[in-house]
Amino acid sequence: MEKTDVPVASTAPAAAAAPVAPPEFTGKKIFFLYPTVAVENKVIAELVQQEYEVYTAKNKDTIRRVLRDYHGSIVFVDINEQMKETEWETWITAVKNAPDTKETAIGIVTSNDDEQLKRKYLLTIKVCGYTVLKFDLDKAIIHLIEVLQALNAKGRRKFLRATTTKESNVTLNLPYNGKFINGQIRDISVVGISCILDGNPEIPKNTLIKDIQLKLQSSIIKIEGIVFGTRSEGEGYEMNYVLLFTQRIDPDVRTKIRKYIQHNLQSRMDIELK
Repeated sequence: MEKTDVPVASTAPAAAAAPVAPPEFTGKKIFFLYPTVAVENKVIAELVQQEYEVYTAKNKDTIRRVLRDYHGSIVFVDINEQMKETEWETWITAVKNAPDTKETAIGIVTSNDDEQLKRKYLLTIKVCGYTVLKFDLDKAIIHLIEVLQALNAKGRRKFLRATTTKESNVTLNLPYNGKFINGQIRDISVVGISCILDGNPEIPKNTLIKDIQLKLQSSIIKIEGIVFGTRSEGEGYEMNYVLLFTQRIDPDVRTKIRKYIQHNLQSRMDIELK
């Protein structure tokens, strides 16, 4: 049984910016720079299902700027793409030596299994991993996960969560007391959601609700959940309901939720990567 990571959303305006939690608590951001179609469709997709926080980046210059804001991130560079291998060596060395990005871990993904090249990157340049992507992508995925585990990429976080407060088409509908109640999802993970329900129906804690319908952009899924609790940030603020999904959730539903979360996080990161 999976441990629950309770989603909590706040509707109160923040008085000041909250301190950023260190990566050992929140996990690390993982970037694939210039990923091939195969990497996007197979490798990244599998890492997302393993609850890693993965992003794609298509510009070597803008990602350097973003890495200054996310210390301790991990970047996998495909040295077969965009530049010559010697130019990638220069770029990687520059990132590793720059004061504002020196905490970045850089790994190599490549179709080149030349042993001398591998030794150069691992022993001289000191990248965090060298993964050969050829015919057996499943083997490559296993190797990448081993690298990420060694880097403690997940930190203490169990499940990824996406904030959805600014998205109008991320909603829910649930039956209660003979009526169907609409609501707005505030955040979501694969184990539960926090949400605002129209009319604040005052559903008691531990109530089991079946046939809950979630709309995540263009994807509609059905689940059942238990009311874990409610919270409000003060008088006049809307009530947040926290619903935990039961263990009877369909594996396909988990897959869809993780895909949505990755899409949500990538969309937000794309703004920073412009």
